[in-house]
Amino acid sequence: MNPQTRRAFLTQLAALPMALHAHEVVEDELELFDKLMTKFVEKHKVPGASLTIGRHGRILFDRGFGLSDREARVKMAAESRFRIASVSKPITAAAILQLAEKKKLTLDDKVLDHVKLKPHLLEGRKVDARWTRITLRHLLHHAGGWDRDKSYDPITITPKIADALQCGYPVKPEQVCRYMMGQPLDFEPGERYAYSNLGYLLLGRVIEAVTGTVYEEWVKKNTLAPLGIRGMQLGRARLEDRAKNEVRYYDSKGRRGPALYGEKIGEPVPMPYGGQNLEAYEAHGGWIASGTDLVRFASTFDDPARCPIMSRESLEELAKRPSHAKSAAATFYGCGWNVRPDKPTPTLWHSGLIGGTSALLVHRSDGLNWGGAFQHRPQSRREDALECDRPIAAGRRGEYFEVGVGKWVVDRNRLELLAALEDHSFNCTSRSLRGRRCWTRIQTRCASKSVPSTGCRVFAIGTLGFVGETRFG
Repeated sequence: MNPQTRRAFLTQLAALPMALHAHEVVEDELELFDKLMTKFVEKHKVPGASLTIGRHGRILFDRGFGLSDREARVKMAAESRFRIASVSKPITAAAILQLAEKKKLTLDDKVLDHVKLKPHLLEGRKVDARWTRITLRHLLHHAGGWDRDKSYDPITITPKIADALQCGYPVKPEQVCRYMMGQPLDFEPGERYAYSNLGYLLLGRVIEAVTGTVYEEWVKKNTLAPLGIRGMQLGRARLEDRAKNEVRYYDSKGRRGPALYGEKIGEPVPMPYGGQNLEAYEAHGGWIASGTDLVRFASTFDDPARCPIMSRESLEELAKRPSHAKSAAATFYGCGWNVRPDKPTPTLWHSGLIGGTSALLVHRSDGLNWGGAFQHRPQSRREDALECDRPIAAGRRGEYFEVGVGKWVVDRNRLELLAALEDHSFNCTSRSLRGRRCWTRIQTRCASKSVPSTGCRVFAIGTLGFVGETRFG
């Protein structure tokens, strides 16, 4: 299989909704989705996938592809549920914003004002004083002070945590937090962005502290139920505990890891079933959902005046640019979502990736929402690019492509795919593109590659991952 990643492929699907831009949806247009998904699943031998598309609260497309259980030969259905990994973060963020509206907390509260867990400290070590300066806002923005590229991500060191705390297995979310509360930070809270699963685990503890209710129960009742979402729940780690309508997961490399659950701790098991501490992912990555429920959740942001779970002010807070984010950046991470500040509402998205599954949820400014998932972990961890299976359009010299404003525009009648992402690899804007400067950069980049003289494949890499590819000949 070529080096495509399924998370990037989900981003490629963002291209297709552009064909629906400013038009009534017709059945012929929706067939594009069927063809693209069916071809991909068959060609790359992906066990199964799911795609749901909605607009202004109405489900337009909701289908499964391939098999949800290869061994049992069960077909993927629209109601099939997947582990959604980090797409869980927007759900946790929504719960925190709801609690702020209820005056149970403020975003500028210090996390230690609510989380009263006892830090695990080695003899002679003290709690890093910077912990006292971490706010809930910092956690929402991934600015709490942890950088997994500098130190590590605590979700990857479960055996070390279990040994240090002598707590046995499975290791619970609060035990991960206790261990990390005894570790030094990597930078001053609020100084910059660094993606952090720990921050959202801590937000889960905050929700429990201020509500007196288990995280999952409170979120189900107060965040999801008002949206008509009944099928979401926290996932279980072992195959025998799989929920109703939940797919079976397959690791593309067949990886195995020491069991973190069950009676045979430490013995090799498939990575998706006990080789990762899924049940401790909880508030940062533990939910399972169908595509329909994901799109219902994203649809709540269509009309700020009618949002059932939070006010217009909270929605504005969700999409506000953090103080540490560069003002010139086209996109940034807000409260639980990646944000592009479009009008009339911001474009929001989040992806998720763990062993056995990858997912992506998108809310677009024009009211189009879509969610997709594959039951394979990508073979490559490259999150920002893929080699496209076919060109987006048979581009000829002289055709212009509008990229920087989030579109890849080609004559619609000859279009195979459209892209709906920012392009940072060429740093284009619609104005510079009309002025040919961006076009020159694309041609220059193309010419610098070792490619046959008969054609040149050009890749546009954006914040959401894959933007598009075209061929110049």
